[in-house]
Amino acid sequence: MRVLAPQVAFAANSTAMSSPALSFVIPLYNSATTITAVVREIEGLAIEGGHEIILVNDGSSDATSDVARELVRTARVPITFVEHARNFGEHNAVLTGWRHARGAHVVNLDDDGQNPPAEAVRLWQHAKATGLDVVFGHYDVKQHSPWRNAGSWFTNRMTDWALDKPPGFYLSSFRCVNAFVAQQAAGYAGPYPYIDGLLLQITQRIGSIEVRHVARQTGSSGYTLRRLLRLWLSSWVNFSVLPLRVATVLGLVVAFAGIMAFIGVVWLWYLDRGPAYGWGWLMSALLIFSGVQLVMLGLIGEYIGRMFLTVNQRPQAVVRDVVKSG
Repeated sequence: MRVLAPQVAFAANSTAMSSPALSFVIPLYNSATTITAVVREIEGLAIEGGHEIILVNDGSSDATSDVARELVRTARVPITFVEHARNFGEHNAVLTGWRHARGAHVVNLDDDGQNPPAEAVRLWQHAKATGLDVVFGHYDVKQHSPWRNAGSWFTNRMTDWALDKPPGFYLSSFRCVNAFVAQQAAGYAGPYPYIDGLLLQITQRIGSIEVRHVARQTGSSGYTLRRLLRLWLSSWVNFSVLPLRVATVLGLVVAFAGIMAFIGVVWLWYLDRGPAYGWGWLMSALLIFSGVQLVMLGLIGEYIGRMFLTVNQRPQAVVRDVVKSG
């Protein structure tokens, strides 16, 4: 059992002769019914310079591991299968895949077939033609559920001010990066990675193209509300101190409002005028101030808690096994 860390050798350091032009990295979570079709479609692609597939099983509870091992055995292109000891999250699994990728470019796509491999090739071709470090796929029509589309929209709007990215630029999980950027991002060892935040810290040579997004053929999305909340926290707390600044400004505004209210009460008392302020008014004011204080304390506690876990070296991922095709 091995704990992933920045010191793990990045596979792109292999000799140039053995390195393919493109690596497909696919995180797997309960993908037994969908991954075979995706892999077979990738195997059939004609990629100048060759391509490989990296499958990362992130603690699936179904037969995903057995299906992936069979794909490795019958592979028509080089396939590397990496198994996590438990579920660590999609972004953690993608970074594990990037550490094992050898391609000059790396594209990561979903395990459910909603990102057509042919569209991944278009991302790669655009990255080569423009020299961009990162190319995101911007969906013409998203085929996710309404609540997940709303969550993605909210995340992108919030990252407009929390991260250093062009306002309105759409960040998606369907992206192509070159080996340099993948290697730099794979060196991050924190337990709560947010890949888009890492990419924006590494480079500003980013772009996007419009791609197709097809409907899921079987199964259901593994993205729950809990996972989306975890992703939001990672994007805001791990890569920006802006929430702390907002908390400071909010505290100052509430304190100023309290001072003005106190002055108003004193003035009305001095003039012997104004309404009778009873228990209800007092409790309302107390709840407002207490609520604001608890929110700010919780936000500060989130930062401290994540620093504590990082200092105590909570693993980003633990690799149980790695299997490569012949």
